[in-house]
Amino acid sequence: MTTELPQSPVPRSERFHHSWRHGLRISSIRIVTQAVTFALFVGFVILTSLAQLERTPALRHWVSKFLDIDPLVALATALSTHTVYRGLLWSLLIVIPTFFLGRFFCNWMCPLGSLHHFVGWLPGARRRGLGLPHEVNYYSTRQRIKYAIAIALLVAAVFGSLQIGLLDPICLVYRSISTAVWSTLGIGVPTVFGDPRLHQGAWLIGALFAGFLLLNITHPRFFCRILCPLGALLGILSRWAWWRIERNPDTCTGCNRCLLHCEGACDPHLKLRKAECLVCFNCIEECPEGALRFAFLPRREDDVAGPDLARRKLVLAGAAGALFHPLVRATGRVTRDFASAAIRPPGAVEELKFLERCVKCAQCIRVCPTNVLQPAWFEAGLEGLWTPVLNFRIGYCQHQCVACGHVCPTGAIERISPARKLGLAESAAAGPIRLGTAHLDVNRCLPYSAGVPCRVCEEVCPTSPKAIRAVRWAPPALADAKNVDTELLVPVVDIDLCTGCGICEYACPVVGDRRAIYVTAEGESRSRSHPAPDRNRAVRLSLPR
Repeated sequence: MTTELPQSPVPRSERFHHSWRHGLRISSIRIVTQAVTFALFVGFVILTSLAQLERTPALRHWVSKFLDIDPLVALATALSTHTVYRGLLWSLLIVIPTFFLGRFFCNWMCPLGSLHHFVGWLPGARRRGLGLPHEVNYYSTRQRIKYAIAIALLVAAVFGSLQIGLLDPICLVYRSISTAVWSTLGIGVPTVFGDPRLHQGAWLIGALFAGFLLLNITHPRFFCRILCPLGALLGILSRWAWWRIERNPDTCTGCNRCLLHCEGACDPHLKLRKAECLVCFNCIEECPEGALRFAFLPRREDDVAGPDLARRKLVLAGAAGALFHPLVRATGRVTRDFASAAIRPPGAVEELKFLERCVKCAQCIRVCPTNVLQPAWFEAGLEGLWTPVLNFRIGYCQHQCVACGHVCPTGAIERISPARKLGLAESAAAGPIRLGTAHLDVNRCLPYSAGVPCRVCEEVCPTSPKAIRAVRWAPPALADAKNVDTELLVPVVDIDLCTGCGICEYACPVVGDRRAIYVTAEGESRSRSHPAPDRNRAVRLSLPR
C-alpha cells in the first residue's frame, strides 16, 4: 500500500517566485552546468581521432582530462603502480571541492550522471516517476553495495590487478560511447559519424550501458546509488564536507515532498546521509515550507556523516578484492600462450605492468585510425577483459602512427615519437619497436599449397628493407615433371626485419578461421619473456621439402 503525497497549498510557480527574484533557480544552473560539461565530454570523444589530433597536437593533452580529474583512477593507479602520474594530479580539482561541498561532481559534472538524470527526466519516465510512491527515494541498504565494490576494487589494485575501469563511470561511459554507441550511429548514418567501425564485444558493452540507463525508469539513479565506485569514494570524502542540506524541525511539517525528486535517496526529511547526497537541491526547491537550506557547518547530530557499512562487510569486501588477484592469475595467468594471443599497441609497457596501469577506458581504441585496436575478450585472460589488443583481421598498425600513446591517461601506453617507433635518428641503436612477428602457414599460403602466384604480403610490407621477400622455390611434386615451370616465387618472412605491424595479415587474400600469414606477440620489444623465434629453425621450417 502506497502513501499519497499531500499537495502543497502553495502553487509551484509561487514557491519559486522568491528564488527567481533573487536570481536563477539552482536547478536551472545545475542543468546548464550538466549540459555544458556533457557537451564538452562528447566534444572530446569526437576530437579523439587521428585526423583531429594531427591538425591540432595541443588537443592531445586535453582529450583525456575527464579521466585525469577522476579521483578513483588516480587512487587506484597509485595503489597498483606505486606511482602518481603527473596528469592525474588534476583529480585534486574534484577532491578538494568535495571536502567543502560533498558529492557535487556526481550531479553537476559527471557525464554518466547527466545521462542518468536525462533518462529520468524524459517525459514518459518523468510522468511514471511522479506516479511512484515517495518510498522509492528512501535510503535503502542496497546502497551499501557500491562501497563494497569500491573497497574490493581498490584492494585488488593494491595487489596489482587494476579493475576499476569496469565500473568507474568515466571509463564506462567513454568505453561505451567509443565502442558501442558511436559504432551503432556510424552504421546507421555513416556520412555524419564517419565510416562505421567494428568492435568485438560491442554488443555486451552496449547492452550493459543501455541497461544501466533504462533502470532509471523504475529505479531512479540506480547506478549512482547502488553500483558506482567513484560515487562511493566521493561519498567517503563527503563526510567532512563543510556545507550540507540542513532541515529545520520547527518548520518541517513532515509532508515528505522533499523525497519526490531526491536524486541520491539521502533522507533529507530525517537525518541527512551526507555520503549519499548528490547536492541536487531538489529537496530545497520542493519544500513548500522552506524548512530546508544549504548550510555552512550545521550541527553534526542532525546528519549521518559516514557511509552505512558494517565492519564485517568491509572485511569481506577487502577479502574478495585480495582473492581476486591470485585467482585470476592462477586461472588466466599471462603466460607465453596468453600473451602471444594478446598483441598490445606500440609503446605498451610489459604485460604485467600493463595490467597494473590500463583502466579499460578505450581512448586508444577510439583514436586508432585503422580500427585495429579492439577491446579484448579473453586473449589476456579474465584480468585483461576490455583492455586494448590488436586484431589484424580488422585493421593494421600504421607504420608511423603513435596516437594511442598520446591519449592514454595512465602510462599503460607510453608516449613515443614516430622516430622511436621506427628506430630512426637517436633511436637507431635501439631499433624499431616490434609488436610481434609474422608467421607463414605454408599449408594455407596460395603459392605453397596451390601453386597460385600471390605476392600481396610482400607488396604491402612497409619496412625498408622489406621483411617479406619473394624467393624462388621448386615444389618437390613438380620437380620431375616435363614441360612444367618447376620454380615459383613464394614469400619468406625475415624475422629480423619484421615489426609485427600486421598489414600482411590484414591484406592476405586467404580467408577463413586464419589467414595464411598471421602475427603473434613473439619477439615483441616490450617483453623479454617472448623472444623472437629461432632464425635458423624458422628458415628450415619455412620452406617445405
